[in-house]
Amino acid sequence: MPETTSKRARTPAKTPKATKQAQGSPAPAKTPVAPQIPRPAHRPIEYTEEIAEEVCWRLAHGESLVSICSSEHLPHCATIYRWLIRFPIFCEMYARAREDQADTNADEILAIADEMPPEYTDEKGRTYLDQTFIQWQKNRIDARKWTASKLKPRKYGDRMAVEGVEGGAAIKTEDTNANKFLDIIKNMEMNKRAG
Repeated sequence: MPETTSKRARTPAKTPKATKQAQGSPAPAKTPVAPQIPRPAHRPIEYTEEIAEEVCWRLAHGESLVSICSSEHLPHCATIYRWLIRFPIFCEMYARAREDQADTNADEILAIADEMPPEYTDEKGRTYLDQTFIQWQKNRIDARKWTASKLKPRKYGDRMAVEGVEGGAAIKTEDTNANKFLDIIKNMEMNKRAG
């Protein structure tokens, strides 16, 4: 006859109580805390012509908006975007500065291409150029070419031959980058207000 086992109700296992840490044992791991990033005490939010001119001047000379807005005496990027919506004069200055930035990027390409990479001589007397420097220069040139072609596509973009419908006459195109930029910003603002 097979043995029968008694059926006992299972009780959940008890969780061990916290015990005091013994001397010499490692301390329990603490949860990491995100570092506190110091925020600037005060950044301007009121539109002034001086700030607008400085932002546009620095943009035209090749700086990115992020690096410009990292200066403590200038507003945050979000403030600049709001100004573009609220002040049409600033929007026109900004669009012009972006086009000038394309020219600056194109000029920098020549300066970068003319830089001579460092040379290295091995123990046998053979001279080599630093290949990582050459690749770095190529990346810098490609970034500036891409930016210039996007900021001023008519001048620096890839050209495509387009023939007209009748007799191969050229189709006239209108440079509406500034108008498109204004429309995009207005649509973003309307969408933000709507919901």
